[in-house]
This record gives sequence, structure tokens and C-alpha cells, in this order.
Amino acid sequence: MPVRPDTIRSTWRPRAAAGLAVLTALVMLLCGCGAGGEAAETADGKTILRYQGWSGKVGFHELAADLGYYDRIQLEWVGDTTSGPQDIQSAATGEIEFGSAFNGAVVKLNVAGAPITSVLSSYGADANEYTGYYVLENSPIRSARDLIGKKIGMNTLGAHHEFLTREWLAQQGLTQDEIKSVQLVVVPPVNTEQALREGQLDVATLSSIQRESALARGGIRPLFTDRDLFGAFSYGTYVMRDDFIAANPDAVRDFVQGTARAVRWTQIHPREEVIARFLDIIHKRGRTESAEPVKYWRSSGIPVPGAVIAERELQIWIDWLVRNGELDQDKPAARDLYTNEYNPYANGTYPAEGGPDGQASAGEK
Repeated sequence: MPVRPDTIRSTWRPRAAAGLAVLTALVMLLCGCGAGGEAAETADGKTILRYQGWSGKVGFHELAADLGYYDRIQLEWVGDTTSGPQDIQSAATGEIEFGSAFNGAVVKLNVAGAPITSVLSSYGADANEYTGYYVLENSPIRSARDLIGKKIGMNTLGAHHEFLTREWLAQQGLTQDEIKSVQLVVVPPVNTEQALREGQLDVATLSSIQRESALARGGIRPLFTDRDLFGAFSYGTYVMRDDFIAANPDAVRDFVQGTARAVRWTQIHPREEVIARFLDIIHKRGRTESAEPVKYWRSSGIPVPGAVIAERELQIWIDWLVRNGELDQDKPAARDLYTNEYNPYANGTYPAEGGPDGQASAGEK
């Protein structure tokens, strides 16, 4: 079956300043609606944290709840998100209590005036998990220069895939004008591989189940991966509103400690055990979704115990945005955009290399 043309949308980037101005106006409008730091509670006094999910996936917070790692909070799923930027915008406007996105998007939302702080890493690239940018096996594309005027398919703009593409092109020596000639095309992940094989794309951005299933079918090769650029690296964070953090420190502490321990649980348990747990969670929550993506899970993708945030993981995108004219020189300091205060693997509660209960760990699985 051919890919429908309306599933592929070529998007030309507006001027960076105009895009940031629109985002600023949106944040000011929505944040002015009075989200406040108030939080609903259960009958037994637990703070309710609303969140958005992803169909066919289990978030570390959902795993933490299933493992019984929370004492003071209760999660409430309000629906699924469409992208990381949308998720953290919903957190910024008070529609949910936390969201997760690529750190470049987190920085841009902060600069736009959103009162949010990163509290925990949420995804990244490690020895087993990464995002690849693939071409057909017989494609003449071998270098960044071969991409001038070509099309790269990805799930959304303004997030991980676009930032990494533009960074790789710059590192490979392309000028800004040459980089602008590379067309970034928005394609639903389920259609990306097919669009590549049918010649509607020159490069397909693939991760997780889409990457693994496409590689199993053969006939494609990686042009580059995000792991090629920075090695093992955390690319995204969980964010919360500043007023919520100030008004509910115990709930925030409980969320971070439990989620950090859940990340660590996946890091030290065998892959088969993690997948089995994820499948059970999906079955129990009954959201009418496919559990197939979970079977392709390979690792947490987070290269450090307990998802502790490193300053460089935000600073690198601040510098990138300045270099590309999307931020002024009076840029924010990365240290002002995140905190590890609540993370037990950073604040001295657990040894940095400890297991999910602070015990000595046998290491990564």
C-alpha cells in the first residue's frame, strides 16, 4: 500500500525570531490563565499528578507507580500527547503537572517565559538505544554534502530529530545556506520507513520499533546516529512548573525519587524482565493500544544511574541556539534551568551507582 501524500508534509522553517515570538505570546497568554501551584488530592491525602502518555509505551513514572515506588503521589493519565514540545507546553500551562521533551525544546520554552524547571532526565542514547538517520542501501548519499536539496523525514519539527540533523550537518562543514536547503519533512513514524523505500524521502529518521523492524527487513543503512554526535548522552528531561514545585515540595520529591529508582530498575534488570513488566502494565491499564512497540525495547537510553541531569546536557543546546541565531547572547545559564535536588542518586540518599533501593548494584544489564 503506498503512503498517502497527506501523511507527508514538507515544512519550511520560519525565521527563528518570529517562531520564538509566537511561542512567547502563547506562553504568556496561557500562563496568565492562573494555573497556580494548587494540586488536587486523593481521599487519603496523596497529591494527584496529571500527565499525558504515549500509546504503546510505558513511561518511567508509570513503571515507578507499578513498582510501588511512590508514597505521597498518585498519577492520573489524562490522554496521550502528540510530541515532546506539546507535552511540556501542557505542563507549562498547568493542564498537567509534568511533561517530558528534548532539552533543546525545554530551553526554548524557558526562554519564551515558561516558568518550568527540569527535574530528571527522561531519555537519551546509550550503548543499546539511539536514533538513526537511514538511507537505502543503494542510495548515492554518503555524506552530509550529498544531502543538499534532499528530503529528511522525521516525526515533528522543533525537537530532537531536527536539532540533531542540523547539528550533524553543521559539524560536517555545511554552511547555513546549505543546511537550509535540506528539506525537513514531517512524517508519522509508522509511515517513515515506507516513504523511504518508495522514494518519497531520501533519509528516514528511525528509532525504537521503527528502527528495529526496518533493520530486520534489510535494504537500509545508517548515514549517522545521534550517538555518533555526542556518544552516550541524555537528550530530554521531565519538567514541572515552578509554582507547583514551590507549593508541593514533598510531592515533587516523591515523584523524582520514585521515577529515578524506576529508571535504575530498568538499568540493572535483564531486558526480558523489563519487557515482561511493561507488557503487564499495558495489559492492566486497558487503553486499547498495541503492546507491540514494547517488545522492541532495548534499554533505558539514559547513560547514568537514576537519570541525574548533567549541566552540559542543557548547555550544549543553549550554545547551539545562540550559534544559530535563535537566542540572544544574554542567554540563560543552564544551571538555572534544572535541579538534581530531589534525585536520590544526586543528593546523597543513595550511592551514585546503587540499585533502585540504594543497595549495591551488580551494574548495567
